[in-house]
Amino acid sequence: MALRNNKPIHKKILWICISLLIFAFGSITSFFVYFEQAYAHRAYPQVFIDSIAFGGKTQQEIETYWLRKNTTLSNVQFELRFENTIATISGTDLHLGYNATLSATQALLVGRSSHFTSNLRERYGNQPINLPPAFEWNEDALTNTIASVSAIINIPVENALFQFTKGKVISFKPSQEGRRVNEKQLRDLFGQLLIDAVKKNSNRVTLSIPVDTITPVVSTKQANSFGIREKISTGYSEFAGSIPGRIHNVALAAAKLNGVLIAPGETFSFNKTVGDISAATGYQSAYIIKDGRTVLGDGGGVCQVSTTLFRAALNAGLPIIERHAHSYRVHYYEEGGFKPGLDATVFDPSNDLKFINDTQAYILIQTKTDTNNLTLTFDLYGVSDGRKAEILNQTLSGITPPPPTLYQDDPTLSVGTIKQVDFDAWGAKASFEYRVTKNGERTIDQIFVSNYQPWQAVFLRGTKQ
Repeated sequence: MALRNNKPIHKKILWICISLLIFAFGSITSFFVYFEQAYAHRAYPQVFIDSIAFGGKTQQEIETYWLRKNTTLSNVQFELRFENTIATISGTDLHLGYNATLSATQALLVGRSSHFTSNLRERYGNQPINLPPAFEWNEDALTNTIASVSAIINIPVENALFQFTKGKVISFKPSQEGRRVNEKQLRDLFGQLLIDAVKKNSNRVTLSIPVDTITPVVSTKQANSFGIREKISTGYSEFAGSIPGRIHNVALAAAKLNGVLIAPGETFSFNKTVGDISAATGYQSAYIIKDGRTVLGDGGGVCQVSTTLFRAALNAGLPIIERHAHSYRVHYYEEGGFKPGLDATVFDPSNDLKFINDTQAYILIQTKTDTNNLTLTFDLYGVSDGRKAEILNQTLSGITPPPPTLYQDDPTLSVGTIKQVDFDAWGAKASFEYRVTKNGERTIDQIFVSNYQPWQAVFLRGTKQ
C-alpha cells in the first residue's frame, strides 16, 4: 500500500489556527481600543456613587448632578450631646453641601490607579464599585462649635496635694480625673452620621460627643498616709446681709477649722477645736444672743460656722452627740432653701457641737468662705463605707407671732434718733428625723427638736437734747 503525504493538510490547519488567533487578537485589541476610547474621559461602567450609576459620565456631568442636589442639605440640623450639654448647628451655618468636584474626580480615578491588576478588575469586571458621596462644609464653623462644647465639657486633671504640719493639714487638694472631648473622633463621627442621614433622608442628626477620661498621676490615696480617699459630705449656708464684723468672724472661725483631722473613733468638739472666741484672738463685735437679748458682742457670726458644720456632719451620717438650737429663728439659717431646725448654736462652755467619727479612716475638714457671695461651705473628706444619711419628716408647728415692738428711751442718742437693736421673729417648734442606714440596717434613728421663742423687735429712741 502507498503512503499518502498529509503535510499540505497540516499546513492548512495550522494556517487556519493562526488566522483565527490573529482574528481573535485583532478583535480583542479592537474591543479594548474602542472601550478605552469610549471611556477615555468618562467613568468606567461599574462606577456608582451612593448606589447611583455614573458609568460613561464625564466629570462635568457628574459635577452637575451633585451640584443640583446641594439645596437639600441646608435643612439638616446637627445636635451634639454630652450629659446635659447640648449644642446645635445647621447645614446653613456649616455651608454644608455635596463636594461635586471631589465626587467626580474620585469616580474617574476608578480603574486609573498605578496598580495594573486592580485597574483590570475595576475597568472590565462585573462587580459594582459603589463610592460614598463626598461632602464639604465650612471647617471654621465646625471647629468653633466643637471648641464651644469642649470649653464646657473639658475638665483639667488634678494631681493630689497633701501637706501635714503640726497636727494640721496646711495644704490639701484631692485628685480629680480630667476629661477631654476627643475632637478627632467627633469629626469622624460627624462625617459618618452625615452620610447615614443623607441615605435616610433625615433632617436631624444627633451626635453623642466622645469624651476621654484622663487619670491623675498622683491620686488622693497616694498623696497621704491617713487613708483619705474621697469627699464624704458637704455642708452649706448663706449669710447675705451680715455686717462687716460678722463676715470677718465667719471667715476667721471657718479658717480655724480648715485642715483639721478627726481620727477614727474621736469625738469632735467645736468649742475645743476653735478655741477662745474674743477680741484677744482676733474676733470683732457683731450681734449675738445673750441674756435673752440680741446684743453686740465679740464673735457674733461664729454660729454660722457651727451650723454649717452641723449640716456637713448630718450629711456624712455621723453620730451627733451634742447640738443646741438657737433661742429664736435666725433668718441666715433659713437662706438657700433650708427649713427651720437645721441650725446649731455654740457658746463656750454651755453650748457645744459634738459628733463622733465612727468611720475606719481619718476625716479631714475643708472650709471655703466666699466673702463676695457671702456663702460658707464645709467639705468632709475620708472613706465612704456605704452609709446613707437622710433628713426626713421636717415639720414646723406651734407657730406664734412675735410680741409687740418695744421702744426704749436712750439718753445717749439725740432726740429724733431711732435705732433698732433687736429684730422680731415668729416662734415655732421645728423637728426632723435623722436616719442613717448601712448595709440595709438602721444605725441612727434620732429626732432633733428645736423650740424657737417668739422674739420681740426692740428700738432705741433718743432723748438727748
